[in-house]
Parts: sequence; structure tokens; C-alpha cells
Amino acid sequence: MQKRVRVVFANDELENEFNNLSDNDILKKRINRVIERLKEKPNFGQPIAKKLIPNRYRELGFNNAFWVDLGKEERLIYSLISENKEDIIATIIEWFIRHKDYERRFRY
Repeated sequence: MQKRVRVVFANDELENEFNNLSDNDILKKRINRVIERLKEKPNFGQPIAKKLIPNRYRELGFNNAFWVDLGKEERLIYSLISENKEDIIATIIEWFIRHKDYERRFRY
């Protein structure tokens, strides 16, 4: 039996930022594609090594993280939690529209 996947945002501010994007915004379209993909295959993103997960994420309770390319420089970060035997929660932690910001967060 395939587990059900529920996709949520890490906080209201991030969800509002997403909802305030125009439906025609390419970033919103790309994030929507990732959301649909997460529902089909939650671990499709590239895992981030545990030692590279920022303390900021750990403080929010995320002990795993994955990244997904949204475009040339854009990245989306998410985490997976097994809620119970049938459900997985995929939490969108944040996205970056500039690769430089992504590099700063992960200290590359």
C-alpha cells in the first residue's frame, strides 16, 4: 500500500508568500510541480547530508532535508516526516531564487 503524502509549508509566512504569487508566476508554477511530484514520490529530491543541515532547520524540528532544482539558480528545500504507517508529511521549509542565498544558508 502506498503511503499518502500531505504537503505543508513550514510556517504561515512562507505559505502566504506562496499564495501571494500570481498564478502566472513561473516560480509558483515550478513550486506547484514540486508539490505534485512530492505527492507521487516524496523522496525524489536530493538528500542533504545530515552534517550539512543548517542549525536553523534543526531548531525548527527538521532532522532531514532534501533539495530540488526549481530553475537555473532556484532551489526548494523540504523535509519528510512519517506521521503514521499510512501518512507522510512533506514540509516545504524554504526556497531560494538566488543560488548565492542557497550557498550562504548551507555554507558552501
